[in-house]
Amino acid sequence: QLQASGGGSVQAGGSLRLSCAASGRTFSRYNMAWFRQPPGKEHEFVSSITRSGKTTYYADSVKGRFPISRDNAKNTMYLQMNSLKPEDTAIYYCAADTNYVGARYNYDYWGQGTLVTVSS
Repeated sequence: QLQASGGGSVQAGGSLRLSCAASGRTFSRYNMAWFRQPPGKEHEFVSSITRSGKTTYYADSVKGRFPISRDNAKNTMYLQMNSLKPEDTAIYYCAADTNYVGARYNYDYWGQGTLVTVSS
Protein backbone atom coordinates (compact mmCIF):
# COMPACT_ATOMS: atom_id res chain seq x y z
CA GLN A 1 0.00 0.00 0.00
CA LEU A 2 1.28 3.46 -0.93
CA GLN A 3 0.21 6.60 0.90
CA ALA A 4 1.05 9.98 -0.59
CA SER A 5 0.95 13.11 1.55
CA GLY A 6 2.27 16.64 1.76
CA GLY A 7 0.14 18.40 -0.79
CA GLY A 8 -1.39 21.79 -0.18
CA SER A 9 -1.76 25.32 -1.46
CA VAL A 10 1.25 27.55 -2.01
CA GLN A 11 2.10 30.71 -3.89
CA ALA A 12 4.31 30.66 -6.95
CA GLY A 13 7.95 30.46 -6.00
CA GLY A 14 7.20 28.51 -2.85
CA SER A 15 8.09 24.97 -1.85
CA LEU A 16 6.39 21.79 -0.73
CA ARG A 17 7.69 18.34 0.09
CA LEU A 18 5.63 15.33 -0.87
CA SER A 19 6.07 11.99 0.85
CA CYS A 20 5.05 8.52 -0.22
CA ALA A 21 5.00 5.95 2.57
CA ALA A 22 4.91 2.26 1.71
CA SER A 23 3.63 -0.58 3.82
CA GLY A 24 3.04 -4.27 3.37
CA ARG A 25 5.99 -4.90 1.05
CA THR A 26 9.75 -4.67 1.02
CA PHE A 27 10.19 -1.09 -0.06
CA SER A 28 13.77 -1.49 -1.24
CA ARG A 29 12.69 -4.01 -3.87
CA TYR A 30 10.72 -1.40 -5.75
CA ASN A 31 11.60 1.32 -8.18
CA MET A 32 9.47 4.33 -7.33
CA ALA A 33 7.99 7.21 -9.27
CA TRP A 34 5.88 10.34 -9.09
CA PHE A 35 3.24 11.19 -11.67
CA ARG A 36 0.80 14.06 -11.74
CA GLN A 37 -2.52 14.89 -13.33
CA PRO A 38 -3.17 18.58 -13.97
CA PRO A 39 -6.81 19.72 -14.07
CA GLY A 40 -8.46 18.50 -17.25
CA LYS A 41 -5.33 16.80 -18.53
CA GLU A 42 -3.84 13.34 -18.76
CA HIS A 43 -1.41 11.88 -16.25
CA GLU A 44 2.19 12.88 -16.84
CA PHE A 45 5.50 11.59 -15.57
CA VAL A 46 7.33 13.72 -13.02
CA SER A 47 10.26 11.74 -11.68
CA SER A 48 11.46 8.24 -10.79
CA ILE A 49 14.16 6.64 -8.69
CA THR A 50 15.75 3.20 -8.71
CA ARG A 51 15.62 0.75 -5.84
CA SER A 52 18.90 1.86 -4.34
CA GLY A 53 18.28 5.54 -4.97
CA LYS A 54 21.45 5.86 -7.02
CA THR A 55 19.74 6.73 -10.30
CA THR A 56 17.01 9.28 -10.82
CA TYR A 57 15.01 10.47 -13.82
CA TYR A 58 13.10 13.69 -14.36
CA ALA A 59 10.64 15.23 -16.75
CA ASP A 60 12.14 18.27 -18.43
CA SER A 61 9.47 20.46 -16.84
CA VAL A 62 10.68 19.75 -13.31
CA LYS A 63 14.38 19.05 -13.81
CA GLY A 64 16.44 21.15 -11.43
CA ARG A 65 13.42 22.10 -9.30
CA PHE A 66 12.01 18.81 -7.92
CA PRO A 67 14.70 16.54 -6.51
CA ILE A 68 13.47 13.02 -5.78
CA SER A 69 14.86 10.90 -2.97
CA ARG A 70 14.07 7.87 -0.87
CA ASP A 71 14.85 6.50 2.57
CA ASN A 72 14.64 2.72 2.42
CA ALA A 73 15.00 2.46 6.19
CA LYS A 74 11.83 4.52 6.57
CA ASN A 75 9.99 2.96 3.61
CA THR A 76 9.42 6.44 2.24
CA MET A 77 10.02 8.33 -0.98
CA TYR A 78 10.11 12.12 -1.23
CA LEU A 79 9.64 14.81 -3.82
CA GLN A 80 11.01 18.19 -2.80
CA MET A 81 9.15 20.73 -4.91
CA ASN A 82 10.95 24.06 -5.19
CA SER A 83 10.29 27.19 -7.24
CA LEU A 84 6.73 26.09 -7.78
CA LYS A 85 4.80 27.46 -10.73
CA PRO A 86 1.04 27.64 -11.36
CA GLU A 87 1.45 25.00 -14.07
CA ASP A 88 2.64 22.56 -11.38
CA THR A 89 -0.92 22.51 -10.03
CA ALA A 90 -2.06 18.89 -10.16
CA ILE A 91 -2.92 15.80 -8.21
CA TYR A 92 0.37 14.03 -7.52
CA TYR A 93 0.52 10.23 -7.35
CA CYS A 94 3.27 7.89 -6.27
CA ALA A 95 3.83 4.55 -7.93
CA ALA A 96 5.98 1.44 -7.49
CA ASP A 97 7.22 -1.37 -9.69
CA THR A 98 9.68 -4.20 -9.17
CA ASN A 99 11.23 -3.86 -12.65
CA TYR A 100 10.14 -0.72 -14.46
CA VAL A 101 11.52 2.75 -13.66
CA GLY A 102 10.66 4.76 -16.73
CA ALA A 103 8.17 7.42 -17.69
CA ARG A 104 5.30 5.33 -18.97
CA TYR A 105 2.13 5.02 -16.99
CA ASN A 106 2.46 1.28 -16.32
CA TYR A 107 3.71 0.86 -12.79
CA ASP A 108 2.18 -2.04 -10.87
CA TYR A 109 1.18 -0.21 -7.70
CA TRP A 110 -0.30 3.22 -7.14
CA GLY A 111 -1.11 5.38 -4.17
CA GLN A 112 -3.98 7.78 -3.82
CA GLY A 113 -3.23 11.29 -4.96
CA THR A 114 -2.33 14.40 -3.04
CA LEU A 115 -3.42 17.77 -4.40
CA VAL A 116 -0.91 20.55 -5.01
CA THR A 117 -2.29 23.98 -5.87
CA VAL A 118 0.06 26.79 -6.87
CA SER A 119 -1.38 30.28 -7.12
CA SER A 120 0.17 33.15 -9.05
